[in-house]
Amino acid sequence: MRMNRKLKETTKRFIELNGFEELTKVQEEVLKYTSSNKDVIALSKTGTGKTHAYLIPIMEMINPVSDKTQVLISLPTRELAYQVYQNCLLMKEVYEDLRIQLLAGGTDKKKSISKMENTPHIVIGTPGRIKDLFVSNALRVDFVQMFVIDEADMTLEYGFLEDIDIVFSHMVKDPQVLCFSATFPEELNVFVKKYLNNPKIVRVEDSKRDPRISHVLVNCKHKDYKEVVYDILPGFKPYVCLIFANSKDEADETYEYLKEKGVKVLLLHGGLDSRSRQKAIKDLQAKKYTYVVASDVASRGIDIDGISHVISMGLPKQLQFYMHRAGRTGRNEKDGTCYLLYKESDLDAVRTLNKKGVNFLAKEFKRGTWKEANNPTAKKLSKPDADEKAIVKTLYRKNEKVKPNYKKKKTAQVEKIKRRKRREFIQSKIREERLERYKEKQRNKAE
Repeated sequence: MRMNRKLKETTKRFIELNGFEELTKVQEEVLKYTSSNKDVIALSKTGTGKTHAYLIPIMEMINPVSDKTQVLISLPTRELAYQVYQNCLLMKEVYEDLRIQLLAGGTDKKKSISKMENTPHIVIGTPGRIKDLFVSNALRVDFVQMFVIDEADMTLEYGFLEDIDIVFSHMVKDPQVLCFSATFPEELNVFVKKYLNNPKIVRVEDSKRDPRISHVLVNCKHKDYKEVVYDILPGFKPYVCLIFANSKDEADETYEYLKEKGVKVLLLHGGLDSRSRQKAIKDLQAKKYTYVVASDVASRGIDIDGISHVISMGLPKQLQFYMHRAGRTGRNEKDGTCYLLYKESDLDAVRTLNKKGVNFLAKEFKRGTWKEANNPTAKKLSKPDADEKAIVKTLYRKNEKVKPNYKKKKTAQVEKIKRRKRREFIQSKIREERLERYKEKQRNKAE
């Protein structure tokens, strides 16, 4: 196992139990700074080992003999909290007396308080439930040595930073803070400046672990998304296929439609009660189902090995969520495919994704075979514009008398036309960017 520093034997044991042959780049970088008690902001793509980038440092510092809560881990959804809790349980294979408490929305608050009578060493939960138990004096945070905020950008999007702020502002002792995120919105700066002490920023591009994803466009034409989903299922043989809807209602409709068609399918979205959601995650982890209809609550951080295909039923309002959906597949050096089902109303967003580097192949599934289709993102050859015609006319005038310095004059005329063309191009781009910013503001207001 490749290591940059000497680790505790207990930490090495934990790493071995996870089956890691070597640490990822983000794990190595974060470990380097946490060992010297530095605050860290880690920006790393999905699938690069972010969860264990803080679980390994926790193993280094945790003291199972103490009767104090030493670590708080905040995650924006119950599913993510439950998943990290499951990962943490492996620590008990190393420390039998280690107490780990899950606090997630949807669980009974009174039961949570009663369980807190035996002070946990590690608390994992959603910001709202952590705040509730803190306010009710069931959770003490004055001895917390490490505070982890995972999926910080998502925590911001869901408006949970206020809950974290309440807990943070009452801490007697400043803990070491580890902030993990796929992106870093400007709005996070206020929180970072308030609570993090000169943090070390870790930006990791681990190309070895980059998702290997093919993006396929499928035109729905006159059909509903759910109908097209059913139509294309025979066109591939997935290990696990996630089917993303843009709302709970759409997820419910698609789930019922596929069930009626005889497809064995699982449902996972935020409208399910806590027990149903946890059962769905367990069934998904156990690979009891091949097809899973989900909302975007499952697109962030849910790490299920074996997701070979993703179907996106149209595009989410926030385009970055398409990348989070697609990022569920093609992990751990395996290939994955994301099918984007689109309608005419989606085309502007599809082209925006294309400009941001998402290379789509357009296909259609007909008579049991995939065939190439017209690609709406393909560049079309355009006819010469007015400026190009003017340049040609300037260079190749017929019956023109040769005058002194005629070559320089022609070159100057051509350069003038090119400058005008360049100026108009820049102005058009500025107008596009302003329009895009305006649209984004309107979308944010609507949400």
